[in-house]
Amino acid sequence: MADQDLDLSLLNEIADGSDEFIVDSIDMFLQQVPEILEAIAAGLTADDLTAAGGAAHKLKPTLGFFGMLNTQAIIQQIETACKTNSESVAEIDAKLDQAKAIINANLPQLEQIRADAQSRL
Repeated sequence: MADQDLDLSLLNEIADGSDEFIVDSIDMFLQQVPEILEAIAAGLTADDLTAAGGAAHKLKPTLGFFGMLNTQAIIQQIETACKTNSESVAEIDAKLDQAKAIINANLPQLEQIRADAQSRL
C-alpha cells in the first residue's frame, strides 16, 4: 500500500515563492526523516518502546508540514502503541514498514520538486 501521500500546499504557502526555502526544507526532510525512522526501528529492535515512541513523536510535525497526513496518522498509531504498550513489537514494526513504504514512494517526487526549485536559484 505504498500510495502517494504528499501535499505541498502548506510548504508552498510558507515558502511564499522562495525556491531556496523549498530546497532547504526538502533537504532537511531527506536528511532527518530517514534518521528518525531508523531511531524508531532501533528502539523497536532494542525493545525500548519509550525511545521508539519519542522518535515517532518527533517525526509527526515534519510529515504534517509536507502534507503526508496518511503517513502522519500511521506514525501517530506507532507513537500511541509504544506509549500504551497496546501492540506487539511485530505489529508496530509492520506499521513502521508501511510508513517507510509510503515515504519512499514519495521520495522521487520530492527530489524532482527540489531539483526544479534548485534550477530556478
